[in-house]
Amino acid sequence: MVEEQALQSWVMQELAARQWCQRAPELIPLNGDAGSRRYFRVQAQPRLLAVISPPDALHNGGFAALADFLRRRGIKAPRVVAAAAGRGFMLVEDFGDRLLLGELGPDSADGLYGEALMTLLRLQQCPRPPQLPAYDAEPLLRELRVFQQWFVPKLLGAVLRDDECRLLEAVFQFLLDSALQQPRVLVHRDYHSRNLIVCDGGGLGLIDFQDAIWGPLTYDLVSLLKDCYVRWPRQRVRRWALTYGDMLIETGLSEPLPQSQFLRWFDLMGLQRHLKVLGVFARLSLRDGKPGYLRDLPLVIRYILEVTAAYPQLGEFGDWFVRRLLPQCEAQPWYSDYRHAGERR
Repeated sequence: MVEEQALQSWVMQELAARQWCQRAPELIPLNGDAGSRRYFRVQAQPRLLAVISPPDALHNGGFAALADFLRRRGIKAPRVVAAAAGRGFMLVEDFGDRLLLGELGPDSADGLYGEALMTLLRLQQCPRPPQLPAYDAEPLLRELRVFQQWFVPKLLGAVLRDDECRLLEAVFQFLLDSALQQPRVLVHRDYHSRNLIVCDGGGLGLIDFQDAIWGPLTYDLVSLLKDCYVRWPRQRVRRWALTYGDMLIETGLSEPLPQSQFLRWFDLMGLQRHLKVLGVFARLSLRDGKPGYLRDLPLVIRYILEVTAAYPQLGEFGDWFVRRLLPQCEAQPWYSDYRHAGERR
């Protein structure tokens, strides 16, 4: 509460200095995201969000610099109006609350995903921003180990045997080899329907890009098309993915390659991401007191088992998951039948 009062006082000072407001505006708290940031809608004009973003945990200066970098390249990123770096306060442009997720429907999906793919293409055409870290073997493997550290032992209570650990290491290496074969581009790292906003003036606004990194070509594509919060039929996803693959070749971001190779990159990158997500969502619940993410785990499990069933090299891992982990998932209060998870009713 003390921190919120300090934020309100700081916001008032910043608005008054710009002659945007003559009295203390109300700050309306918004639902938090998976990170440690807290957002408040400022009841004033122009439309702004006040943000508490702990300076010891997050790269606030990097966020502001990257936002400016993206805007100069035609991408709708929020303008940082003011920042108190040492205190972790920011005032940023408010794109509104029309998340892409809420706008999607069977009839609107093609048009909206088309727009999201064009935004992604502009993002991937950007040169590498200064000091953007590499998304190479070390961080990719570290993310996979979150599955091994949080989902399996801490959420499910399973103790891995030595042979099971060796199986996981082999699968992790298989996924790393595929990821590291891909061309490198600017990766948002969480490019999905809750981080894209349908702006009133047209176009999609991009948020939560502070963890951006320089990494594999298909990472953001699979984040969008195999979204942890909404699922589309596999044939539709395949069509969208291959259309985007053709765009990558046309723009020179990718050398010509067989569709089967591109889909393999796409699927295996998705498996890396979804194994990570199982661990991250478990950690959000157990460590950070955010159990709401657990209800999305059945869809993530569905994505995982669809991929392991499609690639013979992953058959042993898929069988192990079904035999060893799935019964323990079924005993959890958050579980629902993964075979129907994400289906739109």
